[in-house]
Amino acid sequence: MIVVTSPDVFGSRITETLGLVRGSSVRARHLGSDIAAHLRNIAGGEVKEYTKMLAEAREQAIDRMIEEAQALGADAVVVVRFQTSEVMQGAAEMLCYGTAVKLEALD
Repeated sequence: MIVVTSPDVFGSRITETLGLVRGSSVRARHLGSDIAAHLRNIAGGEVKEYTKMLAEAREQAIDRMIEEAQALGADAVVVVRFQTSEVMQGAAEMLCYGTAVKLEALD
Protein backbone atom coordinates (compact mmCIF):
# COMPACT_ATOMS: atom_id res chain seq x y z
CA MET A 1 0.00 0.00 0.00
CA ILE A 2 1.38 3.38 -1.00
CA VAL A 3 0.92 6.00 1.73
CA VAL A 4 1.87 9.61 0.94
CA THR A 5 1.30 13.08 2.32
CA SER A 6 1.13 14.55 -1.20
CA PRO A 7 -2.10 14.82 -3.24
CA ASP A 8 -0.78 12.46 -5.92
CA VAL A 9 1.62 9.56 -6.43
CA PHE A 10 4.59 10.12 -8.73
CA GLY A 11 4.35 8.00 -11.89
CA SER A 12 0.66 7.25 -11.37
CA ARG A 13 -2.68 8.82 -12.10
CA ILE A 14 -5.58 8.67 -9.66
CA THR A 15 -8.48 6.98 -11.43
CA GLU A 16 -10.95 6.77 -8.58
CA THR A 17 -11.41 8.31 -5.16
CA LEU A 18 -12.77 5.76 -2.69
CA GLY A 19 -13.16 8.08 0.28
CA LEU A 20 -11.83 8.96 3.68
CA VAL A 21 -9.96 6.28 5.62
CA ARG A 22 -8.68 6.58 9.14
CA GLY A 23 -7.04 4.72 11.95
CA SER A 24 -6.60 5.64 15.56
CA SER A 25 -4.97 4.46 18.73
CA VAL A 26 -5.62 5.70 22.26
CA ARG A 27 -2.72 5.31 24.67
CA ALA A 28 -2.57 5.94 28.39
CA ARG A 29 0.53 6.79 30.36
CA HIS A 30 2.04 4.06 32.51
CA LEU A 31 2.85 4.98 36.10
CA GLY A 32 6.43 3.65 35.91
CA SER A 33 7.11 5.46 32.65
CA ASP A 34 5.42 8.57 33.98
CA ILE A 35 7.75 8.72 37.01
CA ALA A 36 10.82 8.25 34.80
CA ALA A 37 9.52 10.92 32.41
CA HIS A 38 9.04 13.41 35.23
CA LEU A 39 12.58 12.79 36.45
CA ARG A 40 13.93 13.25 32.93
CA ASN A 41 11.87 16.44 32.59
CA ILE A 42 13.68 17.87 35.63
CA ALA A 43 17.10 16.98 34.21
CA GLY A 44 16.20 17.94 30.64
CA GLY A 45 16.55 16.01 27.40
CA GLU A 46 14.34 13.70 25.41
CA VAL A 47 11.52 11.96 27.25
CA LYS A 48 12.18 8.56 25.66
CA GLU A 49 9.23 6.86 27.36
CA TYR A 50 6.77 9.21 25.66
CA THR A 51 8.66 9.18 22.36
CA LYS A 52 8.33 5.39 22.26
CA MET A 53 4.67 5.47 23.29
CA LEU A 54 3.77 7.99 20.57
CA ALA A 55 5.79 6.14 17.92
CA GLU A 56 3.90 2.93 18.71
CA ALA A 57 0.57 4.77 18.62
CA ARG A 58 1.47 6.31 15.23
CA GLU A 59 2.39 2.93 13.74
CA GLN A 60 -0.82 1.33 15.01
CA ALA A 61 -2.91 4.21 13.64
CA ILE A 62 -1.20 3.90 10.23
CA ASP A 63 -1.75 0.13 10.19
CA ARG A 64 -5.45 0.57 10.99
CA MET A 65 -5.84 3.21 8.28
CA ILE A 66 -4.17 0.90 5.74
CA GLU A 67 -6.48 -1.97 6.75
CA GLU A 68 -9.49 0.28 6.09
CA ALA A 69 -8.07 1.32 2.70
CA GLN A 70 -7.37 -2.31 1.73
CA ALA A 71 -10.95 -3.23 2.60
CA LEU A 72 -12.07 -0.64 0.04
CA GLY A 73 -9.71 -2.06 -2.59
CA ALA A 74 -7.42 1.00 -2.61
CA ASP A 75 -3.99 1.10 -4.19
CA ALA A 76 -2.87 4.09 -2.15
CA VAL A 77 -3.77 6.61 0.53
CA VAL A 78 -2.99 10.22 -0.35
CA VAL A 79 -2.95 13.47 1.65
CA VAL A 80 -2.19 11.56 4.86
CA ARG A 81 -2.28 13.59 8.06
CA PHE A 82 -1.87 12.97 11.79
CA GLN A 83 -3.74 14.54 14.66
CA THR A 84 -3.54 14.06 18.39
CA SER A 85 -5.98 14.92 21.12
CA GLU A 86 -6.28 14.30 24.81
CA VAL A 87 -9.35 12.12 25.44
CA MET A 88 -8.99 12.11 29.22
CA GLN A 89 -6.32 13.05 31.71
CA GLY A 90 -3.33 10.83 31.04
CA ALA A 91 -4.64 9.36 27.74
CA ALA A 92 -4.23 10.63 24.20
CA GLU A 93 -5.54 9.60 20.80
CA MET A 94 -3.31 9.42 17.75
CA LEU A 95 -5.41 9.74 14.59
CA CYS A 96 -4.11 9.08 11.09
CA TYR A 97 -6.34 9.86 8.10
CA GLY A 98 -6.22 10.30 4.35
CA THR A 99 -8.02 9.63 1.08
CA ALA A 100 -8.10 6.10 -0.35
CA VAL A 101 -7.62 6.00 -4.12
CA LYS A 102 -7.22 3.66 -7.08
CA LEU A 103 -4.17 4.23 -9.29
CA GLU A 104 -3.15 3.69 -12.88
CA ALA A 105 0.49 3.76 -14.01
CA LEU A 106 1.46 6.57 -16.40
CA ASP A 107 3.03 5.52 -19.69
